[in-house]
Amino acid sequence: MLKNNKGQGMVEYILIVVLIVIVAIVGVKLFGKNVNQIFTSSADKISQEANVNN
Repeated sequence: MLKNNKGQGMVEYILIVVLIVIVAIVGVKLFGKNVNQIFTSSADKISQEANVNN
């Protein structure tokens, strides 16, 4: 008897992708504000340095 394992493999890949998406969403919710603050602070410092050098 031959079994068709293609469907099972596809379901496993879909579950892995869903898990990755959930981890990404949780990561953005947890660290999004902090990362945004870091980039904003860095951009402000670079802008101030650029204005001082002009």
